[in-house]
Amino acid sequence: MNIYVLVKRTFDTEEKIVISGGKIQEDGAEFIINPYDEYAIEEAIQVRDAKGGKVTVVTIGGEDAEKQLRTALAMGADEAVLINTEDDLDELDQTTAAYILAEYLKDKEADLILAGNVAIDGGTGQIGPRVADLLNINYVTTITDLEINGTDVKIVRDIEGDSEVIETKLPLLVTAQQGLNEPRYPSLPGIMKAKKKPLAELELDDLDIDEDDIELKIETVEVYLPKQKNAGRILAGDVKDQVKELIQLLHSEAKVI
Repeated sequence: MNIYVLVKRTFDTEEKIVISGGKIQEDGAEFIINPYDEYAIEEAIQVRDAKGGKVTVVTIGGEDAEKQLRTALAMGADEAVLINTEDDLDELDQTTAAYILAEYLKDKEADLILAGNVAIDGGTGQIGPRVADLLNINYVTTITDLEINGTDVKIVRDIEGDSEVIETKLPLLVTAQQGLNEPRYPSLPGIMKAKKKPLAELELDDLDIDEDDIELKIETVEVYLPKQKNAGRILAGDVKDQVKELIQLLHSEAKVI
């Protein structure tokens, strides 16, 4: 099978993020593979191991993204592709990113394309469906189980606390939800092998993409951190007294009753 995984380099939201001048400061920030993309990588590797074929991970960005691609290779992917937009684009929106990825994939005869359900930095969940639409192939989002039998595919997808079963066919794009699998950690042998695995670097010119084709449709007006929340208060004493105090606080301080 010819399998591709769409990967994004994101800020590690478990680490401190500094904003200055309306932008996130990258100096000193920690970057990781988008966690939902790790589920997609793991699923791609499992499908390849079961069905045969090759797994290629693809990302858009600058040379700094090579680290995340090498991590994906160390997990078990076969090849990696960096579409370097560092010299051409200051920023990407969902439309631009999806168009670039679709232009790269359009002649690759992919059987299966996987992506994370959302990216933790933006959370739009648009890239996968937009790419599938541009490629004119089926897509299913938020999947938690994937069974492939020839070209027939049976999928379980998460639907807000419940699930549904969908049957479709390859070629197909799916987006991975938590619960699909448990992503593996790169092993030491995997890390050593990753250094020798192919990592190709392309530019927009290599994809015959014109600037007019990638005009941004979205403008970022402001980036800011959430306001600090006041610490919670623990009420003491008898339950009846706690209830009375809680009602008084909701009335006098919170002003919600």
